[in-house]
Amino acid sequence: MTAPMAAGRYKCANRLNTAVFAFLLCAVAVMFALLTQPLPIVAQTLDDPVGGTSAADAKRDPTRGAVTNLPLPRFVTLKSGDGNARRGPGLTHRIDWVFVKSGMPLLLTAEYENWRRVQDAEGLGGWVHYSLLSGTRSVLVAQDMAEFRYSPETASDVMFQAERGVIGRLLECSLDWCRVNTNGEKGWVQKTALWGVTPDEVLE
Repeated sequence: MTAPMAAGRYKCANRLNTAVFAFLLCAVAVMFALLTQPLPIVAQTLDDPVGGTSAADAKRDPTRGAVTNLPLPRFVTLKSGDGNARRGPGLTHRIDWVFVKSGMPLLLTAEYENWRRVQDAEGLGGWVHYSLLSGTRSVLVAQDMAEFRYSPETASDVMFQAERGVIGRLLECSLDWCRVNTNGEKGWVQKTALWGVTPDEVLE
């Protein structure tokens, strides 16, 4: 009886070892399949600064601000003479640029919580806190010795001239002309001589 019993035990152990081996082989195959699957890549851009897009964001009108629902892009004005433009929307992001001209026009292109992405006439900028910006409109003279006239027509008398880089407060605009207050002097100037207003913009 001893020999047959030992043989039976041997066969049972052999079957058990085969089952364990098959289980381990299956587990290894599953782990290999999981490890070789490509990982999803989440792109982080300035338009989506935190990465990922919600269903609400996907349905949002890209021509409207995510926070204010105001048009994008749009022109705004720097309130103070010291505006830090950061690489991303938050104080932890490094400062890439500093705006130093109070009242300068900026083009606002994106919104995220309390932060706004802006750029100047040269395309330089970044994310600034919304408290540094104003909806008051200003323009930058983008032409050497731009002529400001009494009325919006080329035959009108020239009231004064302004150098490139001068900042003025925008008062009103027609399709081709804008009335600007520069250092207390008011006059009409051709819209092509300014930066801070769109070509088809009309302000009354």
